Amino acid sequence: MTQKILYALLTLFLALMVFFGSKAYMQAKAYENATTSLVTHMSAKKLAEFQLKELAEAFSLGIYKNEKKNKIVKLTRDQQLHKKKSQEYALYFILLLLGILGSYFLLSLRAFTFFGALGAFMTLVFGLITPIMMVTIHKKVEYLGDVVLSFESKGVMGSISKLFENGDVVVAIVILLFSVLVPLLKTLSLLFVSIFMESKFAHGIVKFFKMIGKWSMVDVFVVATFLVYLTANKGDVSRAEVEVGLYFFLAYVIVSMLVSLSADRMLHRYKEA
Repeated sequence: MTQKILYALLTLFLALMVFFGSKAYMQAKAYENATTSLVTHMSAKKLAEFQLKELAEAFSLGIYKNEKKNKIVKLTRDQQLHKKKSQEYALYFILLLLGILGSYFLLSLRAFTFFGALGAFMTLVFGLITPIMMVTIHKKVEYLGDVVLSFESKGVMGSISKLFENGDVVVAIVILLFSVLVPLLKTLSLLFVSIFMESKFAHGIVKFFKMIGKWSMVDVFVVATFLVYLTANKGDVSRAEVEVGLYFFLAYVIVSMLVSLSADRMLHRYKEA
């Protein structure tokens, strides 16, 4: 009876993870869109127009109103709200994921591998579709202020699509294969093993993915992204901002390692028995 309650609770955790992950994704996209709209007002031309309107408002003694100012204030407020909400929902998602990992001490290895693999799969999917980083190239210009020269929000799937569009097919295929397909197949194989532990293929699958697991680039991708973030923030003309998609990726790297160890121990015990 206790096990059934625990299974129901973990199933609820997984359902809530889908809900909060979806919310985090939507808020991250809304933050990306709000930032994109805000950046369009920070070109040299737009800032010059804004300064002229500010002067017109000052000289007209309030008769002329610079409505663009209110629009920028609203966009900034919406932008910060979406950012805060995306981080909150991502935090709820990760707390639920930690709850699933904590079930290791209460479940059998087989049950833990099953629920852990489902949690890892969800985490990876949200990591792939959610923006992971914004990179802005800007420069301080006298009388105008902070002029944005270039802006880009980066996500894994979006970056792969852009590489294909730009003709960098080889690079796109490598990233697609080792940062998307291999981790997805590895996670699904862990799920398969937990369900069909008695199958002859289970041991072969785990052995195969242990062999090719070192070719997975997800953990390398996370480290590389953090390096880009750190180096970009040291520059005078560039600024990088980590988004919640990278947190999903980081969580996936940790969870997938733990679930892989669990599956390995599970099959080892089954073989001994």
